[in-house]
Amino acid sequence: MNVLALETGSEWCSVAVGDGARWVVRSSNTGQAHSERIMPMLDEALAEAGVALRDLDGIAFGAGPGAFTGVRIACGIAQGLSLGTGVPVVPVSTLMALCEVARRVHGWTQVLAAQDARMGEVYVAAHRLDAGRWQEVAAPAVLPPALVRLPDAAGARWFAAGSGLAAYPDLAATLAHSGVDAALHPDAEAVGALALPVLLAGGGVAAALALPIYVRDRVALTTAERAAGARL
Repeated sequence: MNVLALETGSEWCSVAVGDGARWVVRSSNTGQAHSERIMPMLDEALAEAGVALRDLDGIAFGAGPGAFTGVRIACGIAQGLSLGTGVPVVPVSTLMALCEVARRVHGWTQVLAAQDARMGEVYVAAHRLDAGRWQEVAAPAVLPPALVRLPDAAGARWFAAGSGLAAYPDLAATLAHSGVDAALHPDAEAVGALALPVLLAGGGVAAALALPIYVRDRVALTTAERAAGARL
C-alpha cells in the first residue's frame, strides 16, 4: 500500500512516501516558506520512491492543531490530490504525530505533546500507546503554559515533547522529572505511519470531509499585533 503523507503544522515542512516498511522522506525547517517548498519536496519524494500519483492508495496530512496557514497548506494539497486521484484522505492529529515521533526516537509510550502556539500559549494533548495504537488521554487544547499538567495517573511515567517546551522553559522545568525533548517535532513519516492502519482497514474520507483540527477560535491578528510581530 502506497501512502503519501504531508506535515506542515510547524516551522518544519515534510513529505513522506512509503508503505510502512520503507519511507522516503523530505524534511526541512522552512519557516514560513512551506507553500514554496512543499511541492518540489513532494515531487522529489515520489520520484525517489518510484511511485506515481496514480499508484497511491491513500493520502494523509497533519491536520493540526498547529500554525493556521501551515495546516491549511497540507490540507489543501491533500484535498486537491485526492480529487485528482480518487484515493481516500486520512487527517491525522499533529499532536499524535508528535507522540509517534517520540516513540520512534526514544521508545516513549506515554507522551504529552506540547507545541508552541504563539501568543503565550501551547497546543497540548496526551496519548498513551496501547496494543500498538495511540489512545487519546487528554484531547487537544490550547492553554497558557502555567495551566499545562501531566495526566493524573498513579504510577504512570509520562514524557513531554515538542517546541512548546523550548518556547517556555518554565514549562519544561515543570515537566522535567518525567523526561522532556523540546527538539522533537511532528513529521510526515509519523503522519504516514499513523494513517497506514486506517487505510488498511478500509478507512479514510473523501476530500471534502478532510478538514483541519482547530482548537483556537482566533484566526486573525489585529494590525497592531501584526506590527508587533505576533504570530498565530
